Amino acid sequence: MLFSSFTFLFQFLPATVLAFAAARRHSPRAGILVLAGASLFFYGAWRPVYLVLLIASIAGNFLCGLLMQDPRHRRALGVLGVVLNLALLGTFKYTNFLFESLNGLTGLPLPFVNIVLPLGISFFTFQQIAYLVDVMRGARVERDIVSYVLFVAFFPHLIAGPLVHHAEMIPQFKRGRSGRSALLASRGVAIFSAGLFKKVVIADHLAQFASPVFAHLDAGGGVTMAWAWLATLAYTMQIYFDFSGYSDMAIGLALLFGIRLPVNFRSPYQALSMIDFWRRWHITLSRFLRDYLYIPLGGNRLGEQRRYVNLVLTMLLGGLWHGAGWNYLIWGGLHGAYLGCNHLWRGRRGSRKARAGSAVKLGCWAVTFLAVVIAWVFFRARTLAGASQMLAAMFGFAAGSSAYASPGILRLMDLPLLVGEAPLLWIGSGAVALALALVLLMPHVSQLFGYREYRRAPEPAGFLRWRPTWPWALLAALAITTSLFGMWQQLEFLYFQF
Repeated sequence: MLFSSFTFLFQFLPATVLAFAAARRHSPRAGILVLAGASLFFYGAWRPVYLVLLIASIAGNFLCGLLMQDPRHRRALGVLGVVLNLALLGTFKYTNFLFESLNGLTGLPLPFVNIVLPLGISFFTFQQIAYLVDVMRGARVERDIVSYVLFVAFFPHLIAGPLVHHAEMIPQFKRGRSGRSALLASRGVAIFSAGLFKKVVIADHLAQFASPVFAHLDAGGGVTMAWAWLATLAYTMQIYFDFSGYSDMAIGLALLFGIRLPVNFRSPYQALSMIDFWRRWHITLSRFLRDYLYIPLGGNRLGEQRRYVNLVLTMLLGGLWHGAGWNYLIWGGLHGAYLGCNHLWRGRRGSRKARAGSAVKLGCWAVTFLAVVIAWVFFRARTLAGASQMLAAMFGFAAGSSAYASPGILRLMDLPLLVGEAPLLWIGSGAVALALALVLLMPHVSQLFGYREYRRAPEPAGFLRWRPTWPWALLAALAITTSLFGMWQQLEFLYFQF
């Protein structure tokens, strides 16, 4: 069930909000029972058989946590729980990748297993691994099964994040007051409307300039330099507006129930370095990789050389978490190399802290943004050949034909037939330029809406600031209405099946 679907907006969400409000009047416990039941129903609506998998995963990890109360067996049980979680994730996500890789290396006729990846398995598995690791480190064991179920399955973040931490979620479920008010609900609706607009109006339309070109290259075709850059930049903007749009919708939905989710994006394309980029992009994943992978590997405590090895290894595994394929590994490896170079450059500069001028900042931004764009080519392409062909076309090493010259390439509303291809390039370029202006100039969700994360101080306001006034309410209504007209496409979120 997509957030950007009529079923969700006009059936599931109103029913859940009304049921929660009625139950909360009775007791906080009744409220979380309603949310837990609604969240399980939300997940099972896609494929009921995978609801059994989710429930089994929740039950197994909860039981493992209870058994870990005995300090004599805590570490052994924790390691066993982590291994079982990774085995579950590996079975569903990496079986065919492993078979295909072994087949390519050895020539063994290994079978293709038709496994449908359960929704959100990467997210709910990592969250529970973090819980078990924290219990091994001495964190409090959760004894309330309903709160634990809701921590894992809370529908706003269940499918595509943000990755949440048990210590910041479960206390919110258990507090005596609801934390829900007209102001909180109106802020939630405003944030949700902004996220819906990002996804349906911006990301889904940018996809029409990116998806057909990448598909064409994956199928062995070629494109001109202009189309290669347009498609790559369109995808660069699409993935930001798609994923940050989902995260904003998740935050807005959670606010309707008095719950504060962590912010996942803070204007990442404004970053002036790769270190800064990963402090702004998919923040909750960066936190997980740092706390549960990079630091346990030794972090920067074992010398400079080991630090760079740990960075690359962490990002390689981060890339593999995103998807089972060599392109994802290359994407992660590139970002590991980027981060290593960034730390090496900072080390060479030493303690100098001279104020950078505008020209230097512009240069830092351009280098960072270009590095991110190049890496996105591997993330988006489905084949190594397609990624290589795209990069070759972008930098003039491949003589490609028109992107729309071959049969099977999507024609955006038949515009190539009506106005020719050059005007379509200009339309796409204008759309990308407008999207880039938005990400560079607009404040992020915390600044624009005054959103405060759980137990964190509010951030300074941007040049715009939401207020519970009629003009802002009309703007939210306009965003939702405009989005409704675009929902006919029913395009899934890019992180929908992760």
